[in-house]
Amino acid sequence: MNKVIAYGEILFRITPDPKAFAAEFSLGGAELNVATALAAWGTDICYVSRLPENVLSKNIQSLLQGLKIDTSRMLWGGERIGIYYMAPGGDMQSHSVVYDRKYSSFSELQPGTVDWDSMLEGASWLHWTAITPAINENAATLVLEMLQAAVKKNIIISTDLNYRRLLWKYGKLPHEVMPALAEYCDVIMGNIWSAKDMLGIHWDEKELIRGDQKRCGSMATEVAEKMVQRFPKCKKAAFTFRFNQPDGSLDYFATLYNRKELYNSSCFHRQVIIDSVGSGDSFMAGLIYGMMQEMPDQGLINFATASAVSKLDIKGDANTTPVEQIKQLVK
Repeated sequence: MNKVIAYGEILFRITPDPKAFAAEFSLGGAELNVATALAAWGTDICYVSRLPENVLSKNIQSLLQGLKIDTSRMLWGGERIGIYYMAPGGDMQSHSVVYDRKYSSFSELQPGTVDWDSMLEGASWLHWTAITPAINENAATLVLEMLQAAVKKNIIISTDLNYRRLLWKYGKLPHEVMPALAEYCDVIMGNIWSAKDMLGIHWDEKELIRGDQKRCGSMATEVAEKMVQRFPKCKKAAFTFRFNQPDGSLDYFATLYNRKELYNSSCFHRQVIIDSVGSGDSFMAGLIYGMMQEMPDQGLINFATASAVSKLDIKGDANTTPVEQIKQLVK
Protein backbone atom coordinates (compact mmCIF):
# COMPACT_ATOMS: atom_id res chain seq x y z
CA MET A 1 0.00 0.00 0.00
CA ASN A 2 1.40 3.40 -1.02
CA LYS A 3 0.25 5.24 2.10
CA VAL A 4 1.78 8.34 3.68
CA ILE A 5 1.48 8.91 7.43
CA ALA A 6 1.93 12.38 8.91
CA TYR A 7 2.39 12.66 12.68
CA GLY A 8 2.11 15.86 14.70
CA GLU A 9 -0.11 18.10 16.79
CA ILE A 10 -3.34 19.50 15.43
CA LEU A 11 -3.90 23.11 16.49
CA PHE A 12 -6.52 25.80 16.38
CA ARG A 13 -5.32 28.99 14.72
CA ILE A 14 -6.92 32.17 16.02
CA THR A 15 -6.29 35.44 14.19
CA PRO A 16 -7.63 38.41 16.19
CA ASP A 17 -9.15 41.38 14.39
CA PRO A 18 -7.28 44.41 15.79
CA LYS A 19 -10.21 46.71 14.96
CA ALA A 20 -12.98 44.67 16.54
CA PHE A 21 -13.61 42.27 19.39
CA ALA A 22 -13.61 39.31 17.01
CA ALA A 23 -11.28 36.73 15.50
CA GLU A 24 -10.95 34.29 12.62
CA PHE A 25 -10.76 30.65 13.61
CA SER A 26 -9.23 27.78 11.60
CA LEU A 27 -7.30 24.50 11.90
CA GLY A 28 -3.54 24.45 11.75
CA GLY A 29 -0.44 22.41 12.43
CA ALA A 30 2.50 21.86 10.09
CA GLU A 31 1.97 18.14 9.62
CA LEU A 32 -1.77 18.59 9.07
CA ASN A 33 -0.98 21.20 6.41
CA VAL A 34 1.18 18.64 4.60
CA ALA A 35 -1.57 16.03 4.92
CA THR A 36 -4.23 18.42 3.60
CA ALA A 37 -2.22 19.28 0.48
CA LEU A 38 -1.36 15.65 -0.23
CA ALA A 39 -5.00 14.63 0.17
CA ALA A 40 -6.06 17.38 -2.25
CA TRP A 41 -3.57 15.96 -4.77
CA GLY A 42 -4.99 12.44 -4.51
CA THR A 43 -2.39 10.91 -2.18
CA ASP A 44 -3.44 8.18 0.27
CA ILE A 45 -2.64 10.08 3.46
CA CYS A 46 -3.26 9.20 7.10
CA TYR A 47 -2.92 11.91 9.75
CA VAL A 48 -2.04 10.89 13.30
CA SER A 49 -2.42 13.24 16.25
CA ARG A 50 -4.05 13.04 19.69
CA LEU A 51 -7.37 14.64 20.53
CA PRO A 52 -9.60 14.74 23.60
CA GLU A 53 -12.75 12.66 23.34
CA ASN A 54 -15.45 15.30 22.93
CA VAL A 55 -17.88 16.59 20.34
CA LEU A 56 -15.47 19.26 19.07
CA SER A 57 -12.81 16.65 18.30
CA LYS A 58 -15.36 14.46 16.55
CA ASN A 59 -16.36 17.44 14.39
CA ILE A 60 -12.70 17.97 13.51
CA GLN A 61 -12.34 14.32 12.62
CA SER A 62 -15.37 14.54 10.33
CA LEU A 63 -13.97 17.67 8.70
CA LEU A 64 -10.63 15.95 7.99
CA GLN A 65 -12.38 12.90 6.60
CA GLY A 66 -14.31 15.24 4.29
CA LEU A 67 -10.93 16.43 3.00
CA LYS A 68 -10.10 12.77 2.21
CA ILE A 69 -7.62 12.52 5.10
CA ASP A 70 -7.61 9.12 6.82
CA THR A 71 -8.10 9.63 10.59
CA SER A 72 -8.61 5.98 11.51
CA ARG A 73 -5.34 5.90 13.50
CA MET A 74 -6.07 9.01 15.54
CA LEU A 75 -5.06 8.78 19.21
CA TRP A 76 -7.60 9.79 21.85
CA GLY A 77 -7.27 11.14 25.39
CA GLY A 78 -6.38 14.20 27.40
CA GLU A 79 -8.36 17.37 27.96
CA ARG A 80 -7.67 20.06 25.37
CA ILE A 81 -6.58 21.00 21.86
CA GLY A 82 -3.58 23.29 21.47
CA ILE A 83 -4.00 26.83 20.17
CA TYR A 84 -1.82 29.44 18.55
CA TYR A 85 -2.66 33.09 18.06
CA MET A 86 -1.40 34.82 14.93
CA ALA A 87 -1.55 38.57 14.39
CA PRO A 88 -2.86 39.55 10.93
CA GLY A 89 0.00 39.54 8.43
CA GLY A 90 2.33 37.73 10.82
CA ASP A 91 4.49 34.67 10.28
CA MET A 92 5.63 31.74 12.40
CA GLN A 93 9.09 33.17 13.07
CA SER A 94 8.02 36.55 14.44
CA HIS A 95 6.71 37.91 17.73
CA SER A 96 3.24 37.97 16.16
CA VAL A 97 2.73 34.36 17.37
CA VAL A 98 1.51 33.37 20.84
CA TYR A 99 1.34 29.66 21.70
CA ASP A 100 -1.22 28.16 24.07
CA ARG A 101 -0.23 24.49 23.89
CA LYS A 102 0.62 23.55 27.47
CA TYR A 103 -1.40 20.61 28.82
CA SER A 104 -2.79 19.83 25.37
CA SER A 105 -3.80 16.23 24.67
CA PHE A 106 -0.89 15.79 22.27
CA SER A 107 1.70 17.29 24.62
CA GLU A 108 0.69 14.93 27.43
CA LEU A 109 1.12 11.74 25.38
CA GLN A 110 3.50 9.43 27.24
CA PRO A 111 6.38 7.33 25.83
CA GLY A 112 5.72 3.61 25.59
CA THR A 113 1.96 4.04 25.12
CA VAL A 114 1.72 3.91 21.31
CA ASP A 115 1.90 0.66 19.32
CA TRP A 116 4.02 2.10 16.53
CA ASP A 117 4.26 -1.21 14.72
CA SER A 118 0.49 -1.22 14.21
CA MET A 119 0.32 2.54 13.69
CA LEU A 120 2.74 2.35 10.76
CA GLU A 121 1.31 -0.80 9.20
CA GLY A 122 1.01 -0.51 5.42
CA ALA A 123 2.84 2.81 5.22
CA SER A 124 5.45 3.57 2.59
CA TRP A 125 6.25 7.10 3.85
CA LEU A 126 6.35 8.78 7.27
CA HIS A 127 6.50 12.55 7.73
CA TRP A 128 7.18 14.46 10.94
CA THR A 129 8.62 17.88 11.80
CA ALA A 130 10.98 19.43 14.31
CA ILE A 131 8.02 21.14 15.95
CA THR A 132 7.05 17.94 17.78
CA PRO A 133 10.30 17.32 19.69
CA ALA A 134 10.27 21.02 20.62
CA ILE A 135 7.15 20.52 22.75
CA ASN A 136 8.74 18.55 25.61
CA GLU A 137 11.11 15.68 26.28
CA ASN A 138 8.35 13.05 26.18
CA ALA A 139 7.31 14.24 22.72
CA ALA A 140 10.91 13.90 21.53
CA THR A 141 11.12 10.37 22.96
CA LEU A 142 7.90 9.42 21.18
CA VAL A 143 9.34 10.63 17.87
CA LEU A 144 12.41 8.47 18.46
CA GLU A 145 10.20 5.43 19.18
CA MET A 146 8.27 6.08 15.98
CA LEU A 147 11.38 6.50 13.84
CA GLN A 148 12.95 3.32 15.14
CA ALA A 149 9.78 1.40 14.30
CA ALA A 150 9.60 3.00 10.83
CA VAL A 151 13.18 2.05 9.98
CA LYS A 152 12.46 -1.58 10.83
CA LYS A 153 9.63 -1.46 8.29
CA ASN A 154 11.83 0.18 5.61
CA ILE A 155 9.52 3.20 5.46
CA ILE A 156 10.83 6.37 3.79
CA ILE A 157 11.11 9.09 6.44
CA SER A 158 11.03 12.84 5.90
CA THR A 159 11.32 15.78 8.26
CA ASP A 160 11.01 19.55 8.13
CA LEU A 161 13.48 21.46 10.29
CA ASN A 162 10.87 23.95 11.48
CA TYR A 163 12.55 26.12 14.10
CA ARG A 164 10.08 27.41 16.69
CA ARG A 165 12.19 29.29 19.19
CA LEU A 166 9.23 29.95 21.48
CA LEU A 167 8.56 26.21 21.94
CA TRP A 168 12.00 25.03 23.06
CA LYS A 169 11.54 25.62 26.80
CA TYR A 170 12.25 22.31 28.53
CA GLY A 171 15.97 22.73 29.13
CA LYS A 172 17.43 21.34 25.92
CA LEU A 173 18.54 23.21 22.84
CA PRO A 174 17.43 22.01 19.40
CA HIS A 175 20.91 20.89 18.35
CA GLU A 176 21.03 18.68 21.46
CA VAL A 177 17.89 16.79 20.38
CA MET A 178 17.42 16.94 16.63
CA PRO A 179 20.61 15.28 15.29
CA ALA A 180 19.75 11.96 16.96
CA LEU A 181 16.35 12.07 15.22
CA ALA A 182 17.61 13.32 11.85
CA GLU A 183 19.82 10.22 11.62
CA TYR A 184 16.73 8.21 10.64
CA CYS A 185 15.60 10.50 7.81
CA ASP A 186 15.83 9.96 4.06
CA VAL A 187 14.62 13.47 3.17
CA ILE A 188 15.47 16.59 5.17
CA MET A 189 13.90 19.93 4.30
CA GLY A 190 14.28 23.36 5.84
CA ASN A 191 16.59 26.29 5.22
CA ILE A 192 20.28 26.79 5.81
CA TRP A 193 19.58 28.84 8.94
CA SER A 194 17.55 26.01 10.48
CA ALA A 195 20.33 23.56 9.58
CA LYS A 196 22.55 25.58 11.89
CA ASP A 197 19.99 26.07 14.68
CA MET A 198 18.52 22.57 14.61
CA LEU A 199 21.41 20.33 13.56
CA GLY A 200 24.47 22.34 14.52
CA ILE A 201 25.73 22.48 10.92
CA HIS A 202 27.74 25.68 10.83
CA TRP A 203 28.39 27.96 7.88
CA ASP A 204 29.59 31.51 7.50
CA GLU A 205 26.62 33.85 7.18
CA LYS A 206 28.92 36.64 6.04
CA GLU A 207 29.39 34.67 2.83
CA LEU A 208 25.68 34.79 2.02
CA ILE A 209 24.34 37.61 -0.13
CA ARG A 210 20.62 37.95 0.56
CA GLY A 211 18.54 37.54 -2.56
CA ASP A 212 21.50 36.47 -4.72
CA GLN A 213 20.28 33.10 -5.99
CA LYS A 214 23.68 32.03 -7.28
CA ARG A 215 25.41 32.79 -3.98
CA CYS A 216 22.61 31.18 -2.00
CA GLY A 217 22.98 28.08 -4.17
CA SER A 218 26.68 27.90 -3.37
CA MET A 219 25.98 28.10 0.35
CA ALA A 220 23.20 25.54 -0.01
CA THR A 221 25.64 23.12 -1.64
CA GLU A 222 28.12 23.60 1.20
CA VAL A 223 25.51 23.05 3.91
CA ALA A 224 23.85 20.11 2.12
CA GLU A 225 27.19 18.36 1.64
CA LYS A 226 27.88 18.69 5.36
CA MET A 227 24.38 17.43 6.13
CA VAL A 228 24.52 14.24 4.06
CA GLN A 229 28.02 13.53 5.34
CA ARG A 230 26.79 13.78 8.92
CA PHE A 231 23.53 11.94 8.20
CA PRO A 232 24.39 9.23 5.66
CA LYS A 233 20.79 7.95 5.45
CA CYS A 234 19.71 11.30 3.99
CA LYS A 235 19.27 10.98 0.21
CA LYS A 236 17.84 14.43 -0.51
CA ALA A 237 18.35 17.76 1.26
CA ALA A 238 16.10 20.65 0.25
CA PHE A 239 16.39 24.29 1.32
CA THR A 240 13.96 27.14 0.77
CA PHE A 241 14.95 30.80 0.50
CA ARG A 242 12.32 33.45 1.19
CA PHE A 243 13.37 37.09 1.13
CA ASN A 244 10.91 39.83 2.07
CA GLN A 245 11.42 43.08 0.19
CA PRO A 246 10.98 46.63 1.60
CA ASP A 247 7.87 47.18 -0.54
CA GLY A 248 6.13 44.16 1.03
CA SER A 249 6.78 41.85 -1.91
CA LEU A 250 8.59 38.53 -1.65
CA ASP A 251 11.23 36.54 -3.56
CA TYR A 252 11.08 32.76 -3.19
CA PHE A 253 13.35 30.03 -4.54
CA ALA A 254 14.70 26.67 -3.39
CA THR A 255 17.44 24.10 -3.86
CA LEU A 256 17.61 20.31 -3.86
CA TYR A 257 20.78 18.27 -3.28
CA ASN A 258 20.80 14.54 -4.13
CA ARG A 259 24.24 13.64 -2.71
CA LYS A 260 25.82 14.36 -6.10
CA GLU A 261 24.40 17.54 -7.57
CA LEU A 262 22.50 20.67 -6.55
CA TYR A 263 19.33 21.64 -8.43
CA ASN A 264 17.95 25.20 -8.31
CA SER A 265 14.36 26.25 -8.82
CA SER A 266 13.34 29.40 -10.63
CA CYS A 267 13.00 32.52 -8.48
CA PHE A 268 9.40 33.58 -7.96
CA HIS A 269 8.57 37.20 -7.19
CA ARG A 270 5.24 37.87 -5.54
CA GLN A 271 3.98 41.41 -5.14
CA VAL A 272 0.92 40.45 -3.11
CA ILE A 273 0.91 37.81 -0.36
CA ILE A 274 -2.45 36.72 1.03
CA ASP A 275 -1.06 34.42 3.75
CA SER A 276 2.51 33.15 4.07
CA VAL A 277 1.77 30.67 6.86
CA GLY A 278 2.10 27.09 5.63
CA SER A 279 4.14 27.85 2.51
CA GLY A 280 6.99 25.68 3.82
CA ASP A 281 4.52 22.89 4.60
CA SER A 282 3.24 23.15 1.04
CA PHE A 283 6.83 22.90 -0.22
CA MET A 284 7.29 19.73 1.86
CA ALA A 285 4.06 18.28 0.50
CA GLY A 286 5.32 19.07 -2.99
CA LEU A 287 8.54 17.18 -2.31
CA ILE A 288 6.69 14.13 -1.01
CA TYR A 289 4.21 14.16 -3.89
CA GLY A 290 6.92 14.67 -6.50
CA MET A 291 9.11 11.89 -5.14
CA MET A 292 6.17 9.50 -4.98
CA GLN A 293 5.41 10.42 -8.59
CA GLU A 294 9.09 9.74 -9.41
CA MET A 295 9.66 13.20 -10.84
CA PRO A 296 13.25 13.89 -11.97
CA ASP A 297 15.13 16.08 -9.51
CA GLN A 298 14.85 19.28 -11.54
CA GLY A 299 11.14 18.76 -12.01
CA LEU A 300 10.84 17.86 -8.34
CA ILE A 301 12.36 21.07 -7.01
CA ASN A 302 10.38 23.11 -9.52
CA PHE A 303 7.11 21.50 -8.46
CA ALA A 304 7.82 21.80 -4.72
CA THR A 305 8.75 25.47 -5.06
CA ALA A 306 5.67 26.23 -7.16
CA SER A 307 3.61 24.43 -4.49
CA ALA A 308 5.00 26.76 -1.82
CA VAL A 309 4.40 29.86 -3.94
CA SER A 310 0.83 28.85 -4.76
CA LYS A 311 0.09 28.72 -1.00
CA LEU A 312 0.85 32.45 -0.71
CA ASP A 313 -2.44 33.11 -2.51
CA ILE A 314 -4.55 31.08 -0.05
CA LYS A 315 -5.86 32.29 3.30
CA GLY A 316 -5.35 29.82 6.13
CA ASP A 317 -2.65 27.28 6.90
CA ALA A 318 -3.05 24.65 4.17
CA ASN A 319 -2.75 24.54 0.39
CA THR A 320 -5.50 23.02 -1.75
CA THR A 321 -4.33 24.32 -5.14
CA PRO A 322 -4.85 21.62 -7.82
CA VAL A 323 -1.75 19.87 -9.14
CA GLU A 324 -2.30 21.06 -12.73
CA GLN A 325 -2.55 24.66 -11.57
CA ILE A 326 0.71 24.30 -9.64
CA LYS A 327 2.42 22.82 -12.69
CA GLN A 328 1.37 25.89 -14.70
CA LEU A 329 3.42 28.05 -12.32
CA VAL A 330 6.63 26.15 -13.08
CA LYS A 331 8.99 28.21 -15.18
